[in-house]
Amino acid sequence: QVQLVESGGGLVQAGGSLRLSCAASGRTFSNYYMGWFRQAPGKGHEFVAAINWSGSITYYADSVKGRFTISRDNAKNTLYLQMNSLKPEDTAVYYCTAGESIATIQEKRGSWGQGTQVTVSS
Repeated sequence: QVQLVESGGGLVQAGGSLRLSCAASGRTFSNYYMGWFRQAPGKGHEFVAAINWSGSITYYADSVKGRFTISRDNAKNTLYLQMNSLKPEDTAVYYCTAGESIATIQEKRGSWGQGTQVTVSS
């Protein structure tokens, strides 16, 4: 199983930007689809974005399309989420996840990190 550690969260004003990172270890990173989910207070886990093994295919939730960019560096075993034009409704704990397919990611059946808090003030 792959181990995942997120970083880069914090407090930012609306309209600002943050870049989240997810460091992977334990298995061959480039074999995995990777994704980001988020969980706002009192809500379930919401899919944010995903990316295939090579980075050539990306998937986004409608709520973040055009504002967030998912990318990966297989040489560094690291996944990224660049978040621009942040809104207060983006406030949540953001989780990194790894899976063998996009279905595994979207069905929440993969490996998960511990999460990083993102807070957007208005």
